[in-house]
Amino acid sequence: MSNRLTSSSDPLRAAIIFIAILAAMTALQFAQDIAAPMTLAVVVGVIVAPLMDFFHRLKVPVGYAATIILMLTLAALGLLILALEPLLWRVMDEIPRIRFELQSLVFELRGMMRGLDDMSAEMEKALGGGEAAEGEEKTTESALPSVSDALFLAPVILGQVLVFAGTFYFFLLTRLEVYSALAKRIGGVAQSSVYQQRFKTAESLVSRYFVTISFINFGLGLAVTGVLMLIGLPLAWVWGMAAFLLNYVLYVGPALMVSGLLLSGLIHFDGLMVGAPVFGYICLNMTEAQFVTPSLVGKHVSLNPLLVFVSLVFGLWFWGPIGGIVSIPVMVIAAALLDDSVVRRGAAAAGQAS
Repeated sequence: MSNRLTSSSDPLRAAIIFIAILAAMTALQFAQDIAAPMTLAVVVGVIVAPLMDFFHRLKVPVGYAATIILMLTLAALGLLILALEPLLWRVMDEIPRIRFELQSLVFELRGMMRGLDDMSAEMEKALGGGEAAEGEEKTTESALPSVSDALFLAPVILGQVLVFAGTFYFFLLTRLEVYSALAKRIGGVAQSSVYQQRFKTAESLVSRYFVTISFINFGLGLAVTGVLMLIGLPLAWVWGMAAFLLNYVLYVGPALMVSGLLLSGLIHFDGLMVGAPVFGYICLNMTEAQFVTPSLVGKHVSLNPLLVFVSLVFGLWFWGPIGGIVSIPVMVIAAALLDDSVVRRGAAAAGQAS
């Protein structure tokens, strides 16, 4: 009788879980202006958590340690935005030239494909056609955000920064209490200590993973800068910084780099040299992805490429750029918490490091 009740309740339980997940995702989507920066703050808090342990060993009070880390994080983000400003304005300045180069390319293709008049007309229409040269300046100006748009977005961005800062600070301040409460909720009183240790091991593993990825991306950025300087591409250091940052967003980041370098090569070079920046970046990126990252990271965390791609696409669709940033870290944290082999490898690596 009990087996019959259990089997009949399984579909109902699955339906309730599905409805709960759907309701939670709807709420997160509706409240993304708050939920997205809060999730980003927790992810960054997990990554920098070893700094809290470092300050604890130095006998620094928890409140002071969290404040110092918050100030350092906000300063690093501010410097990053200032460093990327030249690339933004450079792209804005190059928009007319990019449009002209694309129009010239379309006209050449139209001459080579005279039998496809309809397709050529559609492409010409999409890129502005023959009237684009006259209204080029107006189109470019209309594409740029106005002062009123910036003033309208400023309170939203400031609010998200405040939500991020508050969540980040209080997570660092109370993260051990959060782990303890979650451990009791998941495993009960009997296995609370086991799950607390599991959280700490996963935290250490995720932190090491992203520190290693950061060093790899930094090396890639330096290599890209050096290669582009040898080729003679302007603002090579800005492209190197873009390679460093975009490499955190798997698949999408390198694709954006390839598109940008292709356009830049089209603008600044002629003949076969047009593809030189893209070719140099692809060679460096393939070396990093096939040899460097697997040898340094793969022994700690092994992620399914399909799962990585699906989570990245879902994150970008769900929360936009912030979703693309947090999707991979969230998946790594989940893998570290749920996969016993991952946690065992992380514990063993932590024991060897100590």
